[in-house]
Order: sequence, then C-alpha cells, then structure tokens
Amino acid sequence: MLSYLLLLAVISTVQAEKIQGVEENNACVCKLSSSIWAFPAKRFEEVETQVQICDDNLKNLQKKIKTNNVALQKMESALKKITDRLEPFDYLNNNGLYNALQLRKLSQELEAILQTATEAHQTNPNKDTRKLLKELDKTKSDIESMYNDNLFNLQTMKMRLRDLNNRAQTCKTIPDDFRSSCHQRIMTSISSPSVTKLNSLDKSYISGAWGRDAKLNEQIYWEHCLVSGNKHGNTIRIYTSYEDFMASKNYKDEYIADSYSNANAVQGSGTILYDNTVFYQCYTKAEICSFNIITKVTKRKAIVGAGFENTFPYCYYSCRDWTDFDLEADQGAVWLIYATEENHGNIVVSRLDPVELNITHTWKTHLFKRSVTNTFMVCGVLYATRYVNAYREEVFYAFDTVTGQAINTLSISFEKVAEGIANLHFNPVDRKLYIYNDAYLLAYETVF
Repeated sequence: MLSYLLLLAVISTVQAEKIQGVEENNACVCKLSSSIWAFPAKRFEEVETQVQICDDNLKNLQKKIKTNNVALQKMESALKKITDRLEPFDYLNNNGLYNALQLRKLSQELEAILQTATEAHQTNPNKDTRKLLKELDKTKSDIESMYNDNLFNLQTMKMRLRDLNNRAQTCKTIPDDFRSSCHQRIMTSISSPSVTKLNSLDKSYISGAWGRDAKLNEQIYWEHCLVSGNKHGNTIRIYTSYEDFMASKNYKDEYIADSYSNANAVQGSGTILYDNTVFYQCYTKAEICSFNIITKVTKRKAIVGAGFENTFPYCYYSCRDWTDFDLEADQGAVWLIYATEENHGNIVVSRLDPVELNITHTWKTHLFKRSVTNTFMVCGVLYATRYVNAYREEVFYAFDTVTGQAINTLSISFEKVAEGIANLHFNPVDRKLYIYNDAYLLAYETVF
C-alpha cells in the first residue's frame, strides 16, 4: 500500500502543460521541452523519506496496540479476581449486613476496652476510672442505637474508641517510681550539641544509632552502624568509658548475630541499649528482638499488625528507610514506636516489659508516622520532630501517655550538622538526647 502511495505522490508532481502548435508543410508541428518529463528524483527522495517515517510509525503503533492488548487482558483478569473477592462483601452491603459486621467488630473492641478499664478500677478505684466506665457504658448504648436506628458513622465511632482506649491504658497500673521521677513532664528547651563526633567507622555509614546504656550508672557507651545498604547490622561496639568513646579506642565489638542476614540480625536504626541488652527490630520481620551482651541470649516477640519493610517509616522531608520500628527506653521500661494499618498509619506507642518483651500498655495517636522526622520518649511522653532545614530540627508534637492527651503547640528547635536523622532517643540516666545525624554522633542537654 505504501508503494502505491509513493508512486501516486511522484506522479502527482508531473503537471499538465498546454503547447501551441505551428503549421509547417501542411502539418501541425508542436515543439516540446523534454525537461518537463524529467524524473523528479529529489521529490522522490523526499516522499520516500516521508513514507518510511509513516511505515515506522505504523509499526510502532501496531506494537503498542499489541502490548496494550496483552496489558488489557491482564487488567481484565485482575479486575475479575477483585470483583470475585468483593462479591461476598457486595452481598453483605446490599443486604445491610456489612455495617452489622463492622458494628460487631466495634462492640468486640469496646468489650476489650471495658475489661481493661474494669481491671484498672478494681486495682485502683478513683474518679478517673469511674468516669471512664460511665463513658464506656454510654458508648455501648450508642453502638446499640446505631444498629437499631440504622444510622452509621463508623469512622467517628472508631476515633471515639481510640480515645477511650488511650484513657483506659493510662488508668492501668504504672509503677509509682515512674510517675514520681517525672514530675516535670514536658520539655521546654534543648541545648546546642554538647558532643559532636564522626562515627568510628567512616562517614559513609549514614544510618545507625549510638548512646549510653539507658539503665546502668556505669559509663557504658555504644555505637551501632548499619551496613548492607544502610539496612542491616550484626554487631554493636561497646566502650567502657567516655574517654575511650571519644577517642574510638579500647572498644569491644559484640556480635548480635553471625551475619547480616541471620534471623537474629538487626534491621533498621531503631536500636537501643538498656541494662546490657540490645533491643532492635528482628531481620525482615514484624518482630522485636533483645540480645543480652553478657549472657548472649536472644529473645523475640511478634508485634501483630505492625507495619514493616518500609510500610510506615519516618518520612518528613525525605524518607529514612527501615525505620518502621523505633525502640526507646525510659524509667523501668522499653517503649516501641510503630504504626499499623488498623490505626491508619498513625503512630502507636507500646510499653514493653524489658525482660519478657510482653506489651503491657498500648496507646494509639492521631499523628501520621510518615509526617515526622523521628520521635523519642521522655517520662512517658512521646515527642515528634520535623525538618526545618539542613541544620535545624523542631520538636512540634507531644503525646502524654499519663493523660492520654496530645500537645500540638510545641516549638522547640535544636541544631544538627546534617539533614538526616537515623536515630533519636532520650537517656533517663544522664537526661541527654542522643542523635545519629547521618554519620555524626550528637548529644544534647535537655531542660524541663
């Protein structure tokens, strides 16, 4: 077809010309110039080029159509699978049963909160527990009314239950020494860095953690640098004096696991050292591990529903990969900061028993985990930071687990030497804030 188009294009370049004849010797004589019949070679080449372009475009179009047809078949197959999976839910929705199932789930969640509040009231009856139990009874009645009246506002009820759960968790028994040692609960300012040091390996190790043992009075300093794409680690470097730490000498590398890919290896930079025990996220799992550097014993605990493998990392300004789990230490406890799909990616705070790794308390916040740079715990208060610029960070949010209330009016800025923060935690022994600031190790004094 393209060959015919080419021939037609060439022929069309030949134009008709009228020739005036002359009579000579009883004959009509016409003089023609042969130049008008010359083959239009230049025009032919131009048309040939255009035809080739058209041919190439047509072939590309045919290729795209073929590819799209394959993709369309795959999309149709995926859509059919999704439709088949949704069919039971569509049946439930059309028959008014979907909302009933959601209400049943809310009722089950309410019963769990009610049990927690009842146990707290039996242990330590007070006006707070009595008020909470009264509100829970009112909420139970409201859920029953939602079903009877066929009026549903599930999202509002979920938020209401989340707040009631936080209050119930607050009412649960927390050791007295924890409360009394934290009479000044809210931080007011952070000093300039009192320690600024490059890690002992190399400036290319931009992710890790460091600090001082968060329980022992001895000056045990530690350093943990991630390798394997700033993701994994299997050793922790221990110093027995501040002078040795600053000089990067007389240290001992404790092996947490045999290799970076061992099931007990470290993943992410949310590591803490508490009472000679390293707490961290287990390799590629939604689990926390503890490794005692004295006994060499490793324990692990699954965190049901927690996001991992970069599902909910810290992400303000730019994402810090592998920060789904963030371990913190406080008076008598280890804290885990994470997020769940059930809580819509918002931060969840769990208080752990440092010996058995059991979760004793859990609070659910309204703060989206990907909207912060990092977090730390002080006296049962969660603090969150956000990026200001390459050399300054700001504490802008706090959540008090004792009151179950959030504080959104904070503005405590502090200096840093690089953009990224891999680890940020408070040490209750020396009351300093420790930061792994890309490859730099910083420490700050705190004021309450």
